[in-house]
Parts: sequence; C-alpha cells; structure tokens
Amino acid sequence: MTRWIVPLLVFLATAAGAWHATLAAATFGLMEGAVRRLSARAGVNTMSYGQLATPANQPIVRPSPDLAYSSCPFDLSAGPLLIRYVPVAGRYSSLSVFDARTDVVFVRNDTQAEGKPVRIAIAREGQKVPAGVETIRVGYDRGIALVRLLLADPAEIAQFDTIRRQSNCATIRG
Repeated sequence: MTRWIVPLLVFLATAAGAWHATLAAATFGLMEGAVRRLSARAGVNTMSYGQLATPANQPIVRPSPDLAYSSCPFDLSAGPLLIRYVPVAGRYSSLSVFDARTDVVFVRNDTQAEGKPVRIAIAREGQKVPAGVETIRVGYDRGIALVRLLLADPAEIAQFDTIRRQSNCATIRG
C-alpha cells in the first residue's frame, strides 16, 4: 500500500497543476476573444457605441437588453489610455475596466461620480500619464473598458445617445 502513496501524490499534484493552468489560460483566452470581437467594430483604444442587445447582434454572450453598452477594447503597448466617462443625469450608468485576466480593476458609477465627468488613465507600471489624472495601474497590456447606461425603455436610446457618445477613450501620446 505504501508504495502507491508517492505515485498517487505525484498524480494529484500534476492534476491540480494542470487544472490551475487550464483555468488561468481560459480567463486570458476568453478576454482575448472579447477584445478581438469588440475591436472589430472600431479598433483598439477607441470607444464604440453598441446598439441595444438583441439575440441577433450580441457581441458578448448574454448582455442585458435594458443596458446601452459602450466599449473600449484597449492595448497599452503603444502607451497608456485616457478614458472619459460622462454619466447621464437621472439614469444609472457606470464605467468598469477589466484586465486581461477578466479581473475588474476599476468601477465608478454615476452616484460615485456625483454626476460629473470622470477622467482616468489606464497604464502599465512605468508609463507616464498627465499630472492630476486618476491613474489605474494594470499588470497587462490588454483589456476592456465598458460603459453601461440603464434605460427604462429601449426608445430612450435616441434621447441619451448624444450624451452617451461623450464618453471616449484614446491613447495618451507623449
């Protein structure tokens, strides 16, 4: 019986390591697929303003049909990213930033923003950002910034689209 303990422990350690590696690779793979799919609209480091979700146009699996999504797939290899998020008065909205591992690294909603526009920089360690801009340091070049706007009725999208399009993102140059 004791001669099987060492091989059994080696097997269990190998299985646990393989499980952990698969899980880690899956999160990176899922986010890379989402970045590619979303960047097909307008490219990376550019905000795109999606249509309301329907079964026919879902770029991401199962988005909420009462939320208007704007997304900025980003790649920090060319420099840090500046995001401007403009809340819509009287409506719930939020800015969330996800890194390459699908971890949420930043969230700010309309209440926290006190109805005022928010400017944040997303940067890797060592990348320079403008003075006075709130900076989120991330460990990976790629990810997604997502702005959500809650609508009471799908028809409201036309009413709020101009404000929604004031949220944007761009690479910081210099």
